[in-house]
Amino acid sequence: MTALTIPEFTAIKKTGRKISMLTAYDFPTARLVDEAGIDAILVGDSLGMVVQGKANTLPVTLEEMIYHTEIVARAACRALVIADLPFPGGHDSWVGTLRDCTQIMKRTNCHGVKMETSFQQKEMIARMVDAGIPILAHIGLLPQKIQTLGTYSIQRVHDELMRDALAVQDAGAFGVVLECVEHGIAREISAELSIPTIGIGSGPYCDGQILVLQDILGLSGRTPKHAKQYVDLNAQILAACFAYRKDVEGGNFPKK
Repeated sequence: MTALTIPEFTAIKKTGRKISMLTAYDFPTARLVDEAGIDAILVGDSLGMVVQGKANTLPVTLEEMIYHTEIVARAACRALVIADLPFPGGHDSWVGTLRDCTQIMKRTNCHGVKMETSFQQKEMIARMVDAGIPILAHIGLLPQKIQTLGTYSIQRVHDELMRDALAVQDAGAFGVVLECVEHGIAREISAELSIPTIGIGSGPYCDGQILVLQDILGLSGRTPKHAKQYVDLNAQILAACFAYRKDVEGGNFPKK
């Protein structure tokens, strides 16, 4: 099976088909996501919360991102694999950011890097793209700024969001994630841009959607308002573990 390319991913927008993206952090789940025909897998710094049980994404290191991305990239045969650039992201010097992005690309065999951005990172994105590093921009709610923001809330400032979206497109980003952007604004941005918009909590008018895999599987404990739970694996796994314990305690496993 041939892997999707960046140009092919970007071209999906012109067909009118919506783009599907999910997160993954390990080999078994990445393999299943890939087999399901999902267009792209994001190895998100959300692993800090989903996998490591931390309060936010800030403690996630570059080495941890490289470790998980390399695993996911080995599992995926068709899907595009994108790695998050961890905090402080594109707010380091361009030399430092280029070094980090280069390490991700060289050591993981992924297809590109996602970077939390605004119009202020326009030159940074352009430098990465010029170096041959495909960049998926991320605007709207930026989780890496949670300590400054104080809360996760809908982003409603139209002119600032449109400015950011146009800036990252002009800089050469191949797509842009819109996180928690007011639905009407997300619709306008999607219509204005030639690159695909990937929404999370930004309504139905984006060119594609991304969700955290554990949220759709019912493994997060609490499904966010913007997500949809498709199965309750939490209950199924708990039941399986309980049944195993009872079999062991009762001498029913292994069979004599």
